[in-house]
Amino acid sequence: MAWRLHAQVAVRPEPFGALLYHFGTRRLSFLKDPLLTDAVRSLPDHATARAACVAAGVPDPVPADVAGALETLAQTGMIVRRDPS
Repeated sequence: MAWRLHAQVAVRPEPFGALLYHFGTRRLSFLKDPLLTDAVRSLPDHATARAACVAAGVPDPVPADVAGALETLAQTGMIVRRDPS
């Protein structure tokens, strides 16, 4: 499934990873892993979240903590499905 950041989400790089802020919901999320940050930023460039993770250097199979973080980002509207291209 293809994903992207929600249009109202801004990413602020931090030494530990990144902060994501959703201007619509005012929700703040912390990405505490630079590899996860790279994967989230590259979601539009890949056909699946797993492919984005692998390209960012996350081990395959994707660890449970990374998969859980992506699931939480989807549930909170930080990332949304996109039409595959």
